[in-house]
Amino acid sequence: MARNEVVVKSMNILKLFEQHEALSLNDIVNLTGSPKTSVMRMIRSLEDMEFISKRADKKYCLGLSFLHFGQLVAERLDIRRIALPYMIELRDEVDEAVALVVPHGDEAMYVEKVDTSQMVRVYTRVGRRAPYYAGACPRILLAFMEPSRREAYIESVQMVKMAAGTITDKAVLRQVLEESRKNGYSMSFSELETGAAAIAAPIFNHQGTVVGGLSILATDYRIREYQEQGGDLANRVKQKANQVSKELGWMPRD
Repeated sequence: MARNEVVVKSMNILKLFEQHEALSLNDIVNLTGSPKTSVMRMIRSLEDMEFISKRADKKYCLGLSFLHFGQLVAERLDIRRIALPYMIELRDEVDEAVALVVPHGDEAMYVEKVDTSQMVRVYTRVGRRAPYYAGACPRILLAFMEPSRREAYIESVQMVKMAAGTITDKAVLRQVLEESRKNGYSMSFSELETGAAAIAAPIFNHQGTVVGGLSILATDYRIREYQEQGGDLANRVKQKANQVSKELGWMPRD
């Protein structure tokens, strides 16, 4: 079926706001490469539907319709609804932020987060995307992905250094993934953000397919300090992830 070009071009405009908080008309024209008159028509239509709005400085930003539809999507995403109470429990137990990611094409997307009361915390916004190879929570999805798909991803992905500890060697990545499958969890230090650490466990559905990842997010030094004091964050996050999996119909095998 042929794509509707107007819809595609309108979506291309909206996608610009994933990376930019606000854009002028000329910014949008330059970034899309579309004629100014065409961009102006699409902007007017998007404004009428409240998908974008014009600020006092004459720049455009995302409109209230996204807030409305985004809330509907979040409310109807079963894994999020099921996981949230367990995330709150885990946050209260360890006093660290807890995040939930799901697969989104060739990336992981953060769809829920509960914050900590700690003064110094790791910043991760809902809606953020990250490559599967970087960070404990995205990588746990890759570790338990169907083997042929996992290998195809590793072969094709260009591993970019995002922070001080990002893994960029595919042989090292394969070894880390094997350890994650063996242990049932993944750990990361300074992979997506320098100074940030995470411990993550997989969430499975009734078919045994990995559909999400649950992680504890904290500063590098707090994770290391907790572990040195005999704390077992890995088992805590695995337990909560298993509880979410069971509510999704997963039956653990011996």
